[in-house]
Amino acid sequence: MVKLIRERGANLRNDVLSGLTVALALVPEAVAFAFVAGVDPIVGLHAAFMVGLITSVFGGRPGMISGATGALAVVMVSLVSEGDAIGGEGMGLYYLFCTVILMGMIQVAVGLLKLGKFVRLIPHPVMMGFVNGLAIVIFLSQLSMFKTVRNGELEWLQGSSLLTMLGLVGLTMAIMHFLPRINRKMPEALVAIGVVSLLVIGTGLDVATVGSFIREGGGEGLKGGLPMFQTDLFQAIPLSWDTLRFIGPYAVILAAIGLIESLMTLNLIDELTETRGQSNRECIAQGGANIITGMFGGMGGCAMIGQSIINIKSGGRTRISGIVAAVTLLCFILFASDLIERVPIAALTGVMFMVVIGTFAWSSFRILHRIPLSDALVLLTVSGLTVVFDLAIAVIVGIIISALVFSWENAKRIRARKRFLADGTKVYEIWGPLFFGSIQVFKSKFDVHNDPERVVIDFMESRVSDHSALEALFQLVERYDAAGKQLKIQHLSEECQNLMIKASPKLARVIERSVDDPRYHVMTSVNALGV
Repeated sequence: MVKLIRERGANLRNDVLSGLTVALALVPEAVAFAFVAGVDPIVGLHAAFMVGLITSVFGGRPGMISGATGALAVVMVSLVSEGDAIGGEGMGLYYLFCTVILMGMIQVAVGLLKLGKFVRLIPHPVMMGFVNGLAIVIFLSQLSMFKTVRNGELEWLQGSSLLTMLGLVGLTMAIMHFLPRINRKMPEALVAIGVVSLLVIGTGLDVATVGSFIREGGGEGLKGGLPMFQTDLFQAIPLSWDTLRFIGPYAVILAAIGLIESLMTLNLIDELTETRGQSNRECIAQGGANIITGMFGGMGGCAMIGQSIINIKSGGRTRISGIVAAVTLLCFILFASDLIERVPIAALTGVMFMVVIGTFAWSSFRILHRIPLSDALVLLTVSGLTVVFDLAIAVIVGIIISALVFSWENAKRIRARKRFLADGTKVYEIWGPLFFGSIQVFKSKFDVHNDPERVVIDFMESRVSDHSALEALFQLVERYDAAGKQLKIQHLSEECQNLMIKASPKLARVIERSVDDPRYHVMTSVNALGV
């Protein structure tokens, strides 16, 4: 009992400290993504708090951090601008809130229909491409921190300003790299942020801080209040078919991007922690969080791979870490805005650079020439499309390529061994799956004109997989009937027999059920058990 209490106490400490670290990293990210979406920073901060808190409590992956993300923000910017054009200045924000609510409803429906489980079917090369692409995106997003506003325009830092920024970023990364070798119990990210912040404040260095970052982007500072229920939302936006037609496509795209990023991040955290999350529960929690966020004036969100990695690497394993991060973020907004505004951007940038290093699948370089060419192509394609377009397009294209390659490879593997029985019956023993991709090769195996009066197709080593396969069999039966020859099909599993019986009476008649072969009964039993 004492040992259990100590272990839980130690884990609680890790969860709290990792939550504090994540909260600090959430501030500039939420603000930056709000600027990208074209909304006030407080809209992004409120979204990070509400989505993060709700998913931490009810989500399917303890330790995963959710909030406002860049993948969603790049879609929202056009939504807000079009909303302003349709309804007038400021109406785009209301359209955004309505879209986030509809997005959440779609995500809840996906979870209730238990469609989240299909993320487990995503091939590993797609997963590696997703990780590498997001690492590159995070890296590129941090490069904007090396710019400053001069004469109303963003320009790269130069001279001593650039050297100071690089030095502070390097110091942050060095602390995070070497501290675990000295003391593993101390949260390296939080210590690095604290040390660099004290150095900047103590020496009075003139560097970009969280406060200056917000003001340069057009905000007034970190100060804000509690999220307020949008009582005038549905008065401002009419519930009409025209409204639904406008926000519907955006809601579908945002729901898809949010779920893909969340579920793939869930898979990644599963691998890192050697545990298993609940994908359908996460879909419902993400959807519920977005519905509430939209009603309370937030920009919506999903899982954040960078902050999730920070949390896991800092020792966060339970729901407490996410709850602490969300509540701490709210406390920053309400009570500690002046203090947090003094944190140098260089410290947070250094933390994110270490996240990039830890996220990128460096092993992909080592295995690239060892894996099949098709898998290497998928990995590189998904990485590139994630950077150029967005995560949803990249993952969908990767899955399509993988599926086509799989279908093509299996289509080439169908075989037909031929033999004759003592009574002159010709037997075609089929090996390999019969599906849409293999039907042409399957048809070419039969010599209807020269075959004897009785022909048997043996499916002991094969199975009928889809409608294309049924149609191919139906055409083959008709060809043998037209030639005046008898065709029988044997060793079909119960499932395949049911498919053929439902498809056509003609196919039902050619099934040979009574077969004196012990292997047949064994295979039938195996298929019935679903093995």
